[in-house]
Amino acid sequence: MNQAHFHLVLNHIPIILPAIGFLVMLGGYVLKSEIVKRTAYSIFILGAIITIPAFLTGEGAEEVVEKIQGIDKQFIKDHEHVADTFAVLCYILGAISLIGLWANWKQKPINKIIGLSTVVFSLAVLVFAKQAGTTGGEIRHTEIRGQSVDGNINTSMPENAKKEGKDSD
Repeated sequence: MNQAHFHLVLNHIPIILPAIGFLVMLGGYVLKSEIVKRTAYSIFILGAIITIPAFLTGEGAEEVVEKIQGIDKQFIKDHEHVADTFAVLCYILGAISLIGLWANWKQKPINKIIGLSTVVFSLAVLVFAKQAGTTGGEIRHTEIRGQSVDGNINTSMPENAKKEGKDSD
């Protein structure tokens, strides 16, 4: 297995875990269950931890994929930019969740504020999770790049590259 294999195996987990954590946290509020909320915090923390190897295998995957004929490097750059932001947000969500887990466990007064903050922040993480997943998929999957006005699959370079007048490398 090469770095691209490892990246592909790992990269879906940090995208999925915040969605699961968000749903579990909502369930904790609906059920008024502190145990369920602690489970959600644990899921967010696990997501942050798994983001580390997914992020670290990205460079190696980039080196492998850049050698494949027909790959537009602009798609790789777009994914790298979004993935960097997504990783930082995952780490922050993990840190907030670690504090939230502690506050929930110790029944600290800030528990409710941290819980609600975690729900709101996890929504922001989910937006970037979607963008990271989509931009990563666009590198090799022309079928997800969107459709043009005539209904054909858009296999051209990203919109921001067109706006900047860049050619594909």
